[in-house]
Amino acid sequence: MNRRNFIRTTGASLGAMLIGNKLMALGTGENGFQLKLPDQLVATVNEQKVKLMKSQENIWLYNNLTVIMGQKNGYTEVVIHAPKEIVCDVTLSWEIAIPESSRVLNDHWERTYGDVSWHKPNTSEILPWYFMEITEKNAVNGFGVKTGAGSFCHWEISETTLSLVLDTRSGGNGVQSGSRVINAAQIVAYKTEGTSPFQALREFLKLMCNNARMPAKPVYGINDWYFSYGNNSEKLILEHTQMMAPMAEGLENRPFSVIDAGWFQNPPNSPNDCCFGDNMNTPDANFGNMDNLAQKIRKIGMRPGIWTRPLCASHKDPVSLLLPAIKGRNPEKQPILDPTIPEVLERVKSYFKLYNDWSYEMVKVDFTTFDIFGKWGFEMLTDRKLTEYGWRMNYNTKTNAEIVLELYKAIRESAGKTYIIGCNTFSHLSAGLFELNRIGDDTSGNEWERTRKMGVNTLAFRSAHQGTFYAADGDCVGLTPKVPWEKNKQWMELVAKSGTPLFISAQPEATGPEQKAFIKECFALASKELPVGEPLDWMENAFPPKWKLNGEIVNFNWE
Repeated sequence: MNRRNFIRTTGASLGAMLIGNKLMALGTGENGFQLKLPDQLVATVNEQKVKLMKSQENIWLYNNLTVIMGQKNGYTEVVIHAPKEIVCDVTLSWEIAIPESSRVLNDHWERTYGDVSWHKPNTSEILPWYFMEITEKNAVNGFGVKTGAGSFCHWEISETTLSLVLDTRSGGNGVQSGSRVINAAQIVAYKTEGTSPFQALREFLKLMCNNARMPAKPVYGINDWYFSYGNNSEKLILEHTQMMAPMAEGLENRPFSVIDAGWFQNPPNSPNDCCFGDNMNTPDANFGNMDNLAQKIRKIGMRPGIWTRPLCASHKDPVSLLLPAIKGRNPEKQPILDPTIPEVLERVKSYFKLYNDWSYEMVKVDFTTFDIFGKWGFEMLTDRKLTEYGWRMNYNTKTNAEIVLELYKAIRESAGKTYIIGCNTFSHLSAGLFELNRIGDDTSGNEWERTRKMGVNTLAFRSAHQGTFYAADGDCVGLTPKVPWEKNKQWMELVAKSGTPLFISAQPEATGPEQKAFIKECFALASKELPVGEPLDWMENAFPPKWKLNGEIVNFNWE
């Protein structure tokens, strides 16, 4: 076994060594487990690594940096106060080795990318937000932070140490928080025996998020993206809606018709970019009055939804409103608004108030992760950093996590009762604020292998987020002539029976009588509350073919 890649040790599990008795906060409904305080704290201050010294049982100090940890309401709270320091991160470390026989389940910063699994611990990987451990005796342990953290939190496992890194950068530099306190993280732990790993994961997710914001009824419907890919129009949207609405005939819970990217005016510097607009309030020549279009969709029998990219800047905007150029972000072609500027937040709020005025019942919010940090989620993992170092936003007194949370809260506040579905949003920061979240990268209307990778893997390892964090959208069925129907039919069946949102992009040329009959069956299933689908062979297979769906065992062929 390669020592570089895998932990080599025998002995007790992380849970047995670090997690103590169960805690219950009386009257709060919250509970968790006693987690041993760390053995060491190290911080990056002014770009230099420094060791903090323990002054009391739960207080660590370095110059003007103070980190306080304490048990509260069933979790361990971590508070950072650094009035005269520039703090990039704080790392909590426990001196313990994980047994060779253990396996861990990873997660992602935002969406997953077909790369989640139960696997041997890898010393080179970082584990955003949380991870699960299962032992050779099938005890299941969980280590994570509560949703809505004030820092970007990830775990690392080495041969001798478990570490939790609290990234407090603002942009690409350390935060200068002044006299205020940063509520960096609320650490939660979990352990159980005799429970299936899937159910254990769902119980642990509930500990991390006490306030999941869910739609009043299951969400399902159609989206034009996977056959139009941005080349859409009012005519196409209405034809798609008219074709699909009869398949939901008689269902009290009505489906959504979501207008995806392409409806807005492009800037002159990116005239052919369907995913970048000069603003997010002006339709292009292929669309007319967006309020009237929403009413037409509703009259046909579906609920209108719309896509937006709220941080797009206009080519007319002054540089003072923009984020700077870094690797992954080019302000000349795609200028991005700085979310720390109050004027920008007011503009973002105005978009969602407008969509409300237009009477759209759901808004798909896209690109906030990439636009702010210039990286996709998988790049953040491989590069081992959220963004390039050395740049700042207009205001650098808040951490990146606090800045993102402020943006998401502004969207939530201005959206009112309109459902928000996040896409390319930070999962742990959108939970409790957005009703739905796209849990994986794009499926496809062009190739089955991409749907298998991004769809099946995502649903297997993140369907547990359904109802615990938000409604977990595994993405669309791209029903086109390019993807074999026998594969798409299985993918549609899995999503429809999984209790998660079902969206279909149905190209007319690929939607004959057989497809329409099956869509009708799937819409009927997706319109109802169903138990969350459980992958039964996910411990051994990254693309599980065996599932428990609505009380039945169903086998699929994904190859």
